[in-house]
Amino acid sequence: MPRVAAGGKIVSMTQTTPSTDTSASQPDDEAIAPSSPAPTDALWVERTGIRTYTGHSARGASVSIGPASAGAVFTPGELLKIALAACAGMSSDRTFARRLGDDYAVTIRVEGVKDLEEDRYPVITEHFDIDLSPLDDEARERLLTVAERAIDKTCTVGRTIKNGATVETLFQPEGSGREV
Repeated sequence: MPRVAAGGKIVSMTQTTPSTDTSASQPDDEAIAPSSPAPTDALWVERTGIRTYTGHSARGASVSIGPASAGAVFTPGELLKIALAACAGMSSDRTFARRLGDDYAVTIRVEGVKDLEEDRYPVITEHFDIDLSPLDDEARERLLTVAERAIDKTCTVGRTIKNGATVETLFQPEGSGREV
């Protein structure tokens, strides 16, 4: 459940624990927007140096990836956490805009300490910094409940992390004409 600080700002909302309340009804005006279709544009990374890569999409987007020691790059773990935060923001955007206006401001900070022994992030926490002070306590709680449901229902990244995914690794040596 989200924690709200004095003044109505959301302090944190942890996205690693699935919502257990799926039976509560929602008023029509609070309906959660459906997920958008996933783009099918090609995605790939190209090696640019020792342990550094550039990620690309066929739409022309790119991102520099590498170890923190490489400087102005994102680590793969940082990209995972940023993807989770952005997905939560996009999933709750309509819900917050409906109550706060299209010009509402939010910053979502995300953190997770890496378990070096297991080489994974056991907990990732998102902190929504959003001004909810114009709302009374009841309206604030209702908005947060709907926002959390929207994230639980439509954040593909969060749902994938919570439920796990099968990762298949295929090698296709250049010139072989076949996958190995």
